[in-house]
Amino acid sequence: MQLYAFFEGEFVPLEEAKISVMTHGFLYGTGCFEGIRAYWSREEEELFIFRMEEHYRRLERSCRILRMSPGYCLGELMDLTVELLRRCDFKEDCYIRPMVYKKDQVIGVKLTGIADGFVLFAIPFGEYLDLSKGLRAKVSSWVHLGDNSIPMRAKVVGAYVNAALAKSEALDDGYDEAIFLTADGHVSEGSAENLFLVRDGELITPAVTSDILEGVTRETIIVLAREELGLKVCERVVDRTELYVADEAFFVGTGAQVSPIVEIDGRPLGDGAIGPISRQVQELYFRVVKGEVPKYRHWCTPVYGQR
Repeated sequence: MQLYAFFEGEFVPLEEAKISVMTHGFLYGTGCFEGIRAYWSREEEELFIFRMEEHYRRLERSCRILRMSPGYCLGELMDLTVELLRRCDFKEDCYIRPMVYKKDQVIGVKLTGIADGFVLFAIPFGEYLDLSKGLRAKVSSWVHLGDNSIPMRAKVVGAYVNAALAKSEALDDGYDEAIFLTADGHVSEGSAENLFLVRDGELITPAVTSDILEGVTRETIIVLAREELGLKVCERVVDRTELYVADEAFFVGTGAQVSPIVEIDGRPLGDGAIGPISRQVQELYFRVVKGEVPKYRHWCTPVYGQR
């Protein structure tokens, strides 16, 4: 399979999309990005890009925060993405990474006066976390970045060092994933995922003011839980100890999808197995992303059906 990238205004083989070691975005992490999934439907022999428009609208918001521009309008970004996937001829699930970055080869910590670059590529991609079992998570000793340091409302390249430290600590300690607390000690999110708890049949998730990424998957789950599963969803400040008394919990995100948690800091949740609501949410989500639920078909952009 020949993979391609859209780089410096044209489609090129992925291996030819290279930047200099002096590129500002590489030296200082001055860039923002999106992660978008496309799902292959064997039944329809179609590749569906899930919630592409919402992802690109968030990329535009990230760019505003970082005083950048992708150089293309929303419609152009979406058209480029469809064309890229067609050229790669994917017949499997894949992951799409658009990125805007400061491309000049200069030394100096600033955002103004430096040209912006845009790159887009896609690769085959399966599970980010192991969905075959419940995950073991731990509260990280690393504090989550705050809105007045590196704002998590934007998907900033350099901010993911914070995530890497927390995830590595969790893995080194024998866990699968980390859970961040905010600077004031409240629950924020996973290393690269939003978080939901289940208590007495209600879904609880940290509010957007808890230094979380305003997740597209998070918003998707809120809609599906309310409209399809009839669940009450509460977005609010969450205390650390609420993690320990939850009946269920799960991570959500483009990479994580819906990943149930069965243990936090050595404490089993519920009976220590994947809970019924987590399983129900997960099963519905995978039906929706593959275009199998007509009500939400508009979230799924077909790649080959537009030929």
